[in-house]
Amino acid sequence: MNIAPDPKSIPQGTLLSPETNQAAALVTATGVLTVDLDAIVANWRKLEKTAVPAECAGVVKADAYGCGAEQVARALSGAGCKTFFVATLDEARVVRAAAPATAIYVLDGFFQNTGEAYAKIDCKPVIGDLNELAEWDVFCRRSGWSGGAAIHIDTGMNRLGLTVTEAQGIIPRINAGDHGITLVMSHLASAELLNNPANARQLTAFREIASVFSGVPASLANSSGIFLGSQFQFDLVRPGCALYGINPTPEADNPMRPVVELKARIVQIRNVERGDTVGYGGTWTARRPTRIAIVSAGYADGYFRAASANDGTRGAEVVVAGKRCPIAGRISMDLMAVDVTDLDKNAVRRGHMVTLIGEGITVDELAHHFGTIGYEVLTSLGKRYARIYKGGDATAELLAPLPPAEPPAAST
Repeated sequence: MNIAPDPKSIPQGTLLSPETNQAAALVTATGVLTVDLDAIVANWRKLEKTAVPAECAGVVKADAYGCGAEQVARALSGAGCKTFFVATLDEARVVRAAAPATAIYVLDGFFQNTGEAYAKIDCKPVIGDLNELAEWDVFCRRSGWSGGAAIHIDTGMNRLGLTVTEAQGIIPRINAGDHGITLVMSHLASAELLNNPANARQLTAFREIASVFSGVPASLANSSGIFLGSQFQFDLVRPGCALYGINPTPEADNPMRPVVELKARIVQIRNVERGDTVGYGGTWTARRPTRIAIVSAGYADGYFRAASANDGTRGAEVVVAGKRCPIAGRISMDLMAVDVTDLDKNAVRRGHMVTLIGEGITVDELAHHFGTIGYEVLTSLGKRYARIYKGGDATAELLAPLPPAEPPAAST
């Protein structure tokens, strides 16, 4: 990608091309998040192959785990994904525009007065409460809408879903036909723990209740559940985190391709004398004459303060000029300090980008330093990063390119 010259050198009133807009945005960006759509598609295909003959859906809630629901849904739909799951109706609208010929389920369910919104974009509520089911029935009866819904049954998560007893109570409705239920589903609470006995208990409970929903497809497995074996896969699997490169099998090597790369710009190089401290609270002390690179990312950008370093604890690392370098001191809102003393003096300069995710630093590694999980890392990545998509049909697409300049005014 060519980088635009200084915007001040562009004549006022010039109509900029999209490529120039993108390049100009990169020039001014203090951080860049790159999303590899081909890697997401490859991960989906691997999960699809693992789950055969079950259908493989795509969970694209929370803006596709921070990766961009519009771009991800379009890429997965183009690869053959026919079913998507989102959390809210607003998310469903985005996916419907990007993937017109797919089924979309809304996990947060149905509320009074939302029926018209469901019907307008032809998406399906995931119903997990008897009152909710009654409200949906009323809407369908009055409107004649027949778009279908999923029934969520709680088998041990104790979050959303009908109890097993409540689900048994609607079996006569299922047996009567014309019930409008297109999927029966539950959610595993501990699928990432291979030998957790809760998995077997939930499987048994779901298998029993799903078997009496005659003719209705069943779904239990999330990303980790797919790797628990074919007995967990039923008719449809619902991978989320694994699509985006998070390890669905944390007790083993990650079978998924990495998806995101995150870089941030060095805004200053400074020298610190031995015995001087760095950052808020003076918690990190230089043990030698030290070169510090100040990098333009902090907890406002989703790089958590928990990754800070102090005199007794080593924090996270970033990659500078191809080598790992440790964070020095506390992460602040917009900035972090990195110890680059061991690099050649000419290898690092103001304006260079450093790698926060990528070049061997995984989302899961960063989550460990943050004291959380990869899901939270991805969904916390801030809006100040320029976002670039590669692969799919969006090679080098920038999510939010700069608006074009106003066209030249007509001469008078």
